[in-house]
Amino acid sequence: MRILLSNDDGYFAPGIAALAGALGQLGTVTVVAPERDHSGASNSLTLDRPLSVKKAANGFFYVNGTPTDCVHLAVTGLLDGLPDVVVSGVNHGANMGDDTIYSGTVAAATEGFLLGIPSLAISLVAAGNDCYDTAASIARDLVERYLRDPLGEPMLLNVNVPDVPVHALQGMEVTRLGKRHKAEPVVKSTNPRGDAIYWVGAAGGAQDAGEGTDFFAVANRRASLTPLQMDLTRFQQIERVRQWLRA
Repeated sequence: MRILLSNDDGYFAPGIAALAGALGQLGTVTVVAPERDHSGASNSLTLDRPLSVKKAANGFFYVNGTPTDCVHLAVTGLLDGLPDVVVSGVNHGANMGDDTIYSGTVAAATEGFLLGIPSLAISLVAAGNDCYDTAASIARDLVERYLRDPLGEPMLLNVNVPDVPVHALQGMEVTRLGKRHKAEPVVKSTNPRGDAIYWVGAAGGAQDAGEGTDFFAVANRRASLTPLQMDLTRFQQIERVRQWLRA
């Protein structure tokens, strides 16, 4: 089995090292990850400059681009053969609800999915414990399950794992995305020259976090598995817009 790993925290992040260790026993693992942190990069491709690929001492490849760049380069030319699965993570922090729109972790998996490869995004809902091994064990379980029993249709799973030891985990649950409150206001400051600068504010708290959501599962120490799709069409509104045009 050929496994491609990427992330948005950078090739040096402890989460991707944990993944490589856990999945290395299942097949051939290749890591192609950004050279620096690209959290919040979403599905951005670098089109205004050439990209370079370098190899670190540990064998990981790193790219001076985004998570999407990394998977795109790997699948469309860098690797000798197509990977059987793409796994992105382990992200340091949740990617639940609205987070998925901005997430570079989810974006790397999405690029694999768009290129026809079953893909997983794995995130650790950080709570100060840094239980990357727990998230990596969930990733391994899911890849093993897919190896034994493929779903038979395109797969893009967004997985969020509570930051607890493996023995404290209460299993896995298939969920839908929840929803957050409005984001916190931007943080305004000044640079040494006195110019105004702004930091994007923190994400809002959970608004839709009831039973069945990713928020609810993680709060109850269960890893959440949310199948994602990339068709953004709002089908329910197609006829309404047609009528609006005729008016």
